[in-house]
Amino acid sequence: MERADTAAAAERAPGDASRPHVSVVVTLFNEAETVDELVRRSVAALDGLHRPYELVVVDDGSTDGTFAALERLHAADPRVRAVRLKRNFGQHPAMHAGIVRARGEVVVTMDGDLQNPPEDIPRLVEAVEAGWDVASGRRAVREDTWGRTLPSRLINGMLRRFTGVPIADFGCAFNAYRRGALEPMLGAIGRQKFTKALVLSAGASVVEVDVGHAPRRGASRYSPLRLTRVALHVLAGFWPQPIQWAGVLLGVVCTLAALALGAYGIAYWIDEANFPGPLFAGTGILVVLGVQGFILALVGEHLVRIQRVVEDRPLYTIEREL
Repeated sequence: MERADTAAAAERAPGDASRPHVSVVVTLFNEAETVDELVRRSVAALDGLHRPYELVVVDDGSTDGTFAALERLHAADPRVRAVRLKRNFGQHPAMHAGIVRARGEVVVTMDGDLQNPPEDIPRLVEAVEAGWDVASGRRAVREDTWGRTLPSRLINGMLRRFTGVPIADFGCAFNAYRRGALEPMLGAIGRQKFTKALVLSAGASVVEVDVGHAPRRGASRYSPLRLTRVALHVLAGFWPQPIQWAGVLLGVVCTLAALALGAYGIAYWIDEANFPGPLFAGTGILVVLGVQGFILALVGEHLVRIQRVVEDRPLYTIEREL
């Protein structure tokens, strides 16, 4: 839980010789078939850095034996730390659970489905060690369908506009952070779906690093509905005045539609002496209702955020920690 994570933060006492220099935080959900390969490749890449490290793996309520595999891997190598959440809370709360437990001066985040090649971890770490606050992974060649890349480009464009940070790939979860850039934002990380955008919006320096992107193993968990909710989350979380602008948009659209339909109606009436009013009235109503629905969705996103803050509910609950 978020309050309980103050104990995890206390582990980071300065001067602790056992502290790792690099922490890699990975979230998993039903990845029993690939977790052994993930850990093997990650450990091999981190060994090549010749720096103390730890691998913090968060099991986001898997039901397929993922945590049993993590228990075995932890027993074989204590540098593999594991956290199991009581249920599936979602990728971003799970990432928060790992970040607050990470003890390294450089924190690398990555997905556990092996689309992010662990062999690229050293490149991200070295970029942060060169002086940058954030090394942002950029998927130069994406191995995704157009149904995933098109919404991703739209969301990336919105985030560039709203944060003022001109990077290409906000959606890539494969990144490295200097601890000092992460810690001021710990209270918000997990509630926001874009940790990188949140950290960069606070003024952290960033360099983009090209990373590999492997084909997805299994189906994507991001349905069109979920991608739409992500877009609304971006608008509500990073756009300063979404409701005001949505109201302006509604007014402009309705005004232009009314002018266009009025002009067409006058021309049709002069030419045919019979204006098809019901058809155009129905079309206009549908347009207005569509825009109103979008505005209501934004209002709903804001209300949900206010409710969560007021209720102060935990982001997640921990079942077991190794």
